[in-house]
Order: sequence, then C-alpha cells, then structure tokens
Amino acid sequence: MYLKLEICQPTGSFKVRGALNSLLSLSEEQRAKGVVAASSGNHGLAVAYGASALGIGCEVFVPEHAPQTKTDAIRRLGGRLRHHGADVAVTESFARSHALENDKSYISPYNDIKVIGGQGTIALELGQQLDRIDAIYVAVGGGGLISGIAGYSKSVFDNPRIVGCLPENSPVMAESVRAGQIIDMESKPTLSDGTAGGIEPGSITFEICQQLVDEFVVVSEGEIADAMRLFTEVHHMLIEGAAALPLASFLKEQKSMSGENIVLVICGANVSLQTLKGVL
Repeated sequence: MYLKLEICQPTGSFKVRGALNSLLSLSEEQRAKGVVAASSGNHGLAVAYGASALGIGCEVFVPEHAPQTKTDAIRRLGGRLRHHGADVAVTESFARSHALENDKSYISPYNDIKVIGGQGTIALELGQQLDRIDAIYVAVGGGGLISGIAGYSKSVFDNPRIVGCLPENSPVMAESVRAGQIIDMESKPTLSDGTAGGIEPGSITFEICQQLVDEFVVVSEGEIADAMRLFTEVHHMLIEGAAALPLASFLKEQKSMSGENIVLVICGANVSLQTLKGVL
C-alpha cells in the first residue's frame, strides 16, 4: 500500500493543483477583474493562495457551517470571505450567479475541466513513482479529484481499479451514479466536511464518475474516526476527515487485496483542533 500525501501541499490539500491550473489559464483582463469561488473550505483556501500569488482579487463564498479553521486561513491569505447557504451546492449556485452578475471569472471546486486537469496531475506523478498500480482509492465529494485521477489513469495505466470513497452521511455522488442522474439529497453532519453536500446540476464530473469509477465504498463516521486516529498514531501527521476516507475504505476491504499495489490519496490535513480533540 502506498500513500499519496497531498497533506504536504502549500495549502494543506490537493485543491491547490486545480485552483492554480484554472487561475493560470485566465487572461490579463480576467485577472484584473478578479475571481469568485465557492467552497466548503479547501478549494477556497487554494483559490485564495493562488490569487494572492498572482495578484488577483478574490471572493470566496462558503456555507454557513464551514469550519473556522479553513475560513480563518482563507482570510489570512487575503480572500474576501462571504457566507451563504447551509449546503455547499446552494453556495456554489449563488457564487456562480454572483460572478456572472459582476463580470468575474468563477473558479468551480470541481465542475471545470481545468480544475479537473489540475487534480489529475496526481495520477501523472503516480505514474512516475510506481511501475504498477492496481487500485487507487480517492475521496469523493463533487468528483473533481477522482475525475482527474481516473481520466489520466484509465488512459495511461493498465486499467487500475478506481475506487470512490464517501461518508455514509453524505454519499451524494455514489447515490447519483446509482440513480443514473444527479440527485438532491440531504447530507448529515460528517467528519468528512470536505466532501459533504450536494453536486451542482449538470456537473461534468457526474458522467466521468459514471464511466470511469469502478466502485464506490461508503464508510461510517466511526470508521472515519478510526482511520484518522490510526494515521496520526502511525505517521505522526494530521489528516482531516475527507483524507481518512480512502484509508477507512481500504481497511474495510483489504482482505481481498493481497499482493496488489494499492494507492490511497491522502487529500488534506486541514482539521480543526475541536474536531481533532473529539476524534482523539
């Protein structure tokens, strides 16, 4: 088993890959007008980081319940933080409309081919680091991360198994794929706040997940907490709930994987002290 440690990225999560890829594609005129993003936390942090580095004005919309650890970090990086809605799907819809009304570029957390391509650089690196990959376990919210990884992996590697990992309190993408359409369902509170909430209607990630994700694994809050504790105990590093999903899913299925090269994408480390205290 191999761990891809996206917790070591500048903003503490993989999101900086897609955000920077999208920001760097903007014209000078678009940069001058500023950008708008919507996020449960990590994407907003990545956009604020990239915008600060490139000298671009940045507004970030987050749900009312967004973790303070992440919102404080967005502010520190110069992002203008605004709260809207209880579910991230509502936040995304409002932010997209706000960007359109104010003639600003909207940087989607997942429903953007440039963002998906940026996240896919993880798979590019995996191909440089391993001779063989049998399966890749990836946390799934809106599907940008797994779409990028699956798109590259299925094109280049010898058909690795792509496994989407979700909390049972918010398994929106898995249920949508099962239903054959993006569905609107209520999400319950979860340690995996980075993957929680609905999916933007018409998101390009839905069809990619339909076509390229081989399996979805849903784990309980207890299993997420166990994985967070195990990772911290063994590696002496912090991970957030979303990053624990692949580990929890692997532990749930590992008896059938003897002799395989398995990659777990450990996607983020931005966990609040209050949440960490509760988990420990």
